[in-house]
Amino acid sequence: MPADPEPLWVEVNAWYLRHGRDLPWRTPTASAWEVLVSEIMLQQTPVARVEPVWREWLERWPTPAHLAAVSPGDVVRAWGRLGYPRRALRLREAAVAITAEHGGEVPRTEAELLTLPGIGVYTAAAVVCFAHGERTVVIDTNVRRVLARAVGGVALPAPSLDRADRERATAQVPADRADAAVWNVAVMELGALVCTARAPRCGDCPIEHRCAWVAAGRPVYEGPAHRGQAWAGTDRQCRGTLLTVLRETPDPVSDADLRRAWTRDEQQRLRCLDSLVADGLVEPLADGRFALPSGS
Repeated sequence: MPADPEPLWVEVNAWYLRHGRDLPWRTPTASAWEVLVSEIMLQQTPVARVEPVWREWLERWPTPAHLAAVSPGDVVRAWGRLGYPRRALRLREAAVAITAEHGGEVPRTEAELLTLPGIGVYTAAAVVCFAHGERTVVIDTNVRRVLARAVGGVALPAPSLDRADRERATAQVPADRADAAVWNVAVMELGALVCTARAPRCGDCPIEHRCAWVAAGRPVYEGPAHRGQAWAGTDRQCRGTLLTVLRETPDPVSDADLRRAWTRDEQQRLRCLDSLVADGLVEPLADGRFALPSGS
């Protein structure tokens, strides 16, 4: 009988050790706080945009206590153009909780991490694995895509995380903690650099020879539509434009200033301004002007 093939992780880990990017939050000396900050910033944001902001943040706020001590407006301003600025507020809220409830140390278990504001299942698993070296299952979009192709034989996974994704990912994690830590970052890196959504470079993939999707002739995706993220003219663009006006001045701004910044649709501007206030990203003042949040 032919010998059982090696697990996927053997070839993927070997590829990663040769080709993985040298990122500061992946170094052995990176603290759990540095890893946590990177994971929040990297959500739906490319590495190239994150790295310079990450470096600036860690220089200003090297520990949770440093970040917890500043105002919400400071963190929104420092977040810059990373997008989804509510992440900045949630990160600060997590820092406050870590400082007050965990002695300033990032928790070591997924259960404890999940009690922090803004920390979901993926982030908790990633921090436990990458910062503390624990064996766990880390599933992001890249992991789902690689395993959907290599194991499931389909071009793309379902639009949202489902049972099949979890089962495939869980089955592939090596038993050894050190191997598991490498695998979790390696399979993400493979999806980011090689097994990409639109133009996979199968010839550069270390597991092309055993990929179920390649073996099936690379069939096109026929599942539910994956919605792209539009930008021009959307509420996201409007909110970002209004927030940029507030970030770029140290003083409160008038409604007229915000109206000049967004001239496409006045009702949209008012709706987006209301949503920014509701999200805690903008603070309306008694004199009718607006500012970044100053409260605790």
